Amino acid sequence: MTGTATRYLYLVRHGEASPDESGLTEAGRRQATLLGKRLRAVPLAAVHHGPLPRAEQTARQIGEQLKGVPLHMSDAAGDYVPHVPTREELPAESADFFLRFLAGASEEEREHGPALARRALELFTGPVEGEQDRHELLVTHNFLVAWLVRDAMYAPKWRWLGLNHGNAALTVIRYAPGRPATVLLSNDMRHLPTELRWTGFPPEAHI
Repeated sequence: MTGTATRYLYLVRHGEASPDESGLTEAGRRQATLLGKRLRAVPLAAVHHGPLPRAEQTARQIGEQLKGVPLHMSDAAGDYVPHVPTREELPAESADFFLRFLAGASEEEREHGPALARRALELFTGPVEGEQDRHELLVTHNFLVAWLVRDAMYAPKWRWLGLNHGNAALTVIRYAPGRPATVLLSNDMRHLPTELRWTGFPPEAHI
């Protein structure tokens, strides 16, 4: 009978993207390379990434710093709205703010995003089969990092909103058999010099 082992999921938002989002800036490539160097000591079994250029290029830059770790593209690791809440789901004081933010989501996003979000939970979360712990890296986008952190915290579905992550920042979630998920690390940028942290965020968000 096959047992289960612990999964360690390393979550990364892609590096800084160019204004047209066609790929990474020079800063974004540096961010990804530095993160790859940080992860060299981690026994990664795989690197998963979304299909968009900024995620794929980040994954490849990271992969160049690793030895023999396979890269896998997954639509479930893409950039999409994982859940569009109703007004009734949201706290009264912030409902207008979040609904305005989501007003630009297309019908396609509203239809397909939740299905991809469910698939991401199936693919990337929970303990793994076998006797060996597994370490996996997921290079994705801000919304999906927030969605998976929300799930690990057993927070309501709407709570992916308002959780923001820096480019090439590292979040780690542990899924141990018979125990609740644990967020071990969140939005960590210690591998980045000051000028490469919090890219894309307004100054008041820098910590």
